[in-house]
Amino acid sequence: MVNFNTSEVIEILGTIAFSISGTFTAMQRRLDPFGVLIIAFVTSIGGGTVRDLLIGDTPVAWMRDTQICAIILVTALIAMFFKTQVKKLRITLFLFDSLGLGFFTMLGLLKGLAFGLNPSMCIVLGTITGCFGGVIRDTLLNRIPLIFRKEIYATACILGGMLYFLLLALNVESVFAKVFAITFIFALRIVVVKYKLSLPKFNF
Repeated sequence: MVNFNTSEVIEILGTIAFSISGTFTAMQRRLDPFGVLIIAFVTSIGGGTVRDLLIGDTPVAWMRDTQICAIILVTALIAMFFKTQVKKLRITLFLFDSLGLGFFTMLGLLKGLAFGLNPSMCIVLGTITGCFGGVIRDTLLNRIPLIFRKEIYATACILGGMLYFLLLALNVESVFAKVFAITFIFALRIVVVKYKLSLPKFNF
């Protein structure tokens, strides 16, 4: 049986997804190649950096593992090279952003567990890891971040994290619990956007 570290696999897949998401967002804003790379980078490592600083895991992950930076760079360059083949940037951006959200939320949960935190704090870390790269990206691009709008975004991370711990409590094997939770977050994002579901807004 092949032994593999699921956390590493999740981190690689999440990094690729968010790097593509950041690249497409930057290209929509007509940034130059350097600007595109910067946005891809902050989208991919922003949430993890905030997470690691909060729990005191320094130097932060991408400073210890140059593979993360290499993955972001290669992914962004490939996405830019094939930009003319990607006609529907909006839906492509949405799909990769949703995938990254699921992968990085799970990565944050696992990091919290590795540091011995209780489930509620793990869910907080998962939400931060999943959302804050997008917050930094949107702030740099002068957009209101999704997490602050009525669209269900952070809520998907929270519900996915709760599902993960519920499955563990029901003695579901850890690998399957991870897959179910990531899939749930991804599917929930698709459903709420397709049917225009949202949390209520406060009007003053």
